[in-house]
Amino acid sequence: MSIDLSRRSVLAGIAALGPATHALAQSPMGLARGPVQPTWQSLVDHYRYPEWFRDAKLGLWSHWGPQSVPEQGDWYGRFMYMQGHPAYEHHLKTYGHPTRSGMMEVMNRWTAARWDPDALIARYAKAGAKYFVSLANHHDNLDCYDSRYHAWNSLRVGPKRDVVGIWEKAARKVGLKFGVSNHAAHSWHWYQTAYGYDPIGPRKGQRYDAFTLRAADGHGTWWDGLDPQQLYTGAHAVLPNGIDTIAAMNAWHDAHDGQWIETPPPNDPSYAAKWLLRQTDLIDKYKPDFCYFDDYELPFGPIGLQAAADYYNRSIAWHGKIDVVLTAKQLKPYARFGLVQDVERGFTDHLWDEPWQTDTCIGDWFYNVARLNDKSYKTAEQVIQRLADVVSKNGNLLLSIPQPGDGSIDGEEEKILDGMSRWIAINDEAIFGSRPWRIYGEGPTKLQTGMQNEQSAGVFTPRDVRFTTNKGALYALFLGWPRGDVTIEALARHRFADGVVERITLLGGDRIAHRRDPHGLHFAMPADRGDGFVPVVKIEGRGLI
Repeated sequence: MSIDLSRRSVLAGIAALGPATHALAQSPMGLARGPVQPTWQSLVDHYRYPEWFRDAKLGLWSHWGPQSVPEQGDWYGRFMYMQGHPAYEHHLKTYGHPTRSGMMEVMNRWTAARWDPDALIARYAKAGAKYFVSLANHHDNLDCYDSRYHAWNSLRVGPKRDVVGIWEKAARKVGLKFGVSNHAAHSWHWYQTAYGYDPIGPRKGQRYDAFTLRAADGHGTWWDGLDPQQLYTGAHAVLPNGIDTIAAMNAWHDAHDGQWIETPPPNDPSYAAKWLLRQTDLIDKYKPDFCYFDDYELPFGPIGLQAAADYYNRSIAWHGKIDVVLTAKQLKPYARFGLVQDVERGFTDHLWDEPWQTDTCIGDWFYNVARLNDKSYKTAEQVIQRLADVVSKNGNLLLSIPQPGDGSIDGEEEKILDGMSRWIAINDEAIFGSRPWRIYGEGPTKLQTGMQNEQSAGVFTPRDVRFTTNKGALYALFLGWPRGDVTIEALARHRFADGVVERITLLGGDRIAHRRDPHGLHFAMPADRGDGFVPVVKIEGRGLI
């Protein structure tokens, strides 16, 4: 796919959006002025990792929007238009056929009726969160904030509230850093299933709502004044007539609109231009400390570079320096050190030179009631194991706690947060403000580096140990609770001759007798306290750090 993303084509795309965007097309494109230029070299030359991010270690994420309403998990807005998929079947039974009741109708059912942001933020802070991230938009293309350039937003649709703005005030009130996540760069191809049709059955060949609805059709309805084509992004990759099997339909989608690409729609520069408008508006309004892009490197080539430079230059205006975090995935060598790399639902097998982040969820990204019913959430122990592993390797953990459409969290999620809170109350010094040791750890469980590899990790054992340092002390975090005698081989005399171990203490417990020989540091781990997990031993002495 050959895409023209020259400045001239982008300005033409902005002009096509109408007179309200005229200012953006001027000096230069309404972007913040400053020393950072929209090139990878300039991003790398100017970026410095904020100390607050290095200290924070744990963020909590509200990955919440209209796709939470059906309580069926991820990518509902795409899958509900794919006959044979469980989301399609659920939609048919619950809301009607997608020819007449599409994703926009689900959006109108997003009530947030039980959302208590202050109470949730207080619970997240107690569980250890040092930064909080609000979903600003997802591939369903609804802006969950007071969006100047996109009429399909949460002040006009669904809860009729500035979701991002309300989260931002609640987070900052208790001293948390605040972030946003932007996923809309992929909407244009992700949503093309909404222009399709059933390949079989009584409505075979009848096009879904995105194909037929226009602004004029909304007269007298709840969406009067809105254009469905602005939500569904336009017919950029519409499948042909005549497909007559579900398998063939799925194959067509996989080949034509199901690829993860970072280019704009062919011959439509206005889509990328409008994305840039929405992004800079989001940053300008809420001044986030953190921004997550759901993209491999940056979206839309030079457009993404413009967005990154704009964010960094705004930070310089706000703080006198770049004191913000912009994350992206799959960074190539030329992009390394210009952004913070995010490893989605992934592990790594080594200690990184630079700060990085993994993001994951205790269940599905969007609320799935099946996780509650079959009790398949990650446990508090699994979350803390993950936190210990990531922090030992110079990373941060961004953890999503999914909410149903009403904005609450369920009882099982509350138990997980309570378990995290109990652990943090005892062991926080091993995590927050810490830095990696000379090695990340030891133990038999082997991890692989990569995205989406959580299931490959297996089960951690009591012999899996992770190390951190803080204020002159070394901490050993055991990913399982050992019974009886313990050996830390990394502290063997022949491996670490210059270090002297003077004192070891179980956090939340007592001082522990120890001995050290050429095979390691030996001691007897006290028994767990009934519901304990990931015990932490503080090791003090000369020359350890």
